Amino acid sequence: MSQAISLQHALRRPAILAIMLAAFCALGVAVWAQVGGERGIAPVASTSDIQVSGVEVDVHADTGTEAREKAWVEAQRKAWERLDGPELSDSQIEGLVSAIVIERERLGPKRYIATLGVVFDRQRASRYLGAQGEATRSAPMLLLPVTVSAGTQMIYEQRNPWQRAWAEYQAGQSRIDYVRPAGAGGDSLLLTYGQTGRRSRTWWRNALDQFGAADVLVPIANLRYTYPGGPVEGTFTARFGPDDYFLGSFEMTAASPAELPAMLDKAVVRFNRLFETALANGTLKPDPTLNIGTPELSPALQRLLELGRSVRAQDQAAATAEPTTESGDAITAAPIRTPPPEGSVALYTVQVATPDASAFDTAVSSVRGTPGVRNTGIRSTAIGGTSVMTVSYSGTIAQLADALRARGFTVSQGSNALAISR
Repeated sequence: MSQAISLQHALRRPAILAIMLAAFCALGVAVWAQVGGERGIAPVASTSDIQVSGVEVDVHADTGTEAREKAWVEAQRKAWERLDGPELSDSQIEGLVSAIVIERERLGPKRYIATLGVVFDRQRASRYLGAQGEATRSAPMLLLPVTVSAGTQMIYEQRNPWQRAWAEYQAGQSRIDYVRPAGAGGDSLLLTYGQTGRRSRTWWRNALDQFGAADVLVPIANLRYTYPGGPVEGTFTARFGPDDYFLGSFEMTAASPAELPAMLDKAVVRFNRLFETALANGTLKPDPTLNIGTPELSPALQRLLELGRSVRAQDQAAATAEPTTESGDAITAAPIRTPPPEGSVALYTVQVATPDASAFDTAVSSVRGTPGVRNTGIRSTAIGGTSVMTVSYSGTIAQLADALRARGFTVSQGSNALAISR
């Protein structure tokens, strides 16, 4: 009997090992499925050269090759005129060109029609262009191109035309320092549409540190396919920073899905202009609250902190100092029912219901304007909750409650504190 039991355990052990091995394999496949597959588009290498895109040419000649050569010369001249460069000969302009980018072309027996991009060497062209050749660039900005279509939002979860348009954009001549992730591997797990809705600076700082960026740009392409094979309508919105700040929007339409890549390429150029305009007017600058090492606070918040420190110092002084009979306003621990000594004020705690920022500002202003209130301080601010103030008042807490009721507040009185709301 014991041999039968031992044989049964011996047979069961390989089965358990097989089940465990299958479970680990399934887990590995599940994890790989989240980061594997066809995803990730490596962005093109950016150069500091000056590129002029979208130059259209249509030239006739005796042969197609001759028409192409003349068209390239014409494209170089048109591109130089777009840069507002000084008048130069065709040979001089050609000496400044480092490359010709063929965006579209059609070559016939005696005709050449194309849309070209002309790249000028910045070092050689800057002496003619002056300050335009050397422009101040932004801080490194993490780029999250969002595609919204058919009720879904996507960034790097799979390859898409909007991601490709940004990956193939030659950003070297832009004043914006784009940080463009490839979107492969763990990028698709970290940089999702849900991340754009986060407000936590810690979450954003962790994401930005992964790519060496100072802040984030979110160009959103909302694409609507009217019917199969029909026009594609696009609404494009530029947003910036962890607080999703609106920079601008525009609309474009592609005649068919085949024309969608060309429309998206043009949209990328318009987005770059929006971002450069925001940089020029001072809007596109890194959020100081993202700098955890040396945080910078807004002047309003600094003022609140200073008031809080002042009130804390007054509390400590009131707790340790003896009541004074000298002239002037002295902070004392006033009794609840009897008024404080003449010439002094008492410090009370007032809890204020602040459902929004407007309610907070209104409540603080009203309390400060209450007769008998000598000074106020902010201990804590909770927009959407209950903020806490300290109020220096020349009277009892009951008298302060009556004064606040006269100002239109609903007042609940405790032993040494008040709770007010509207």
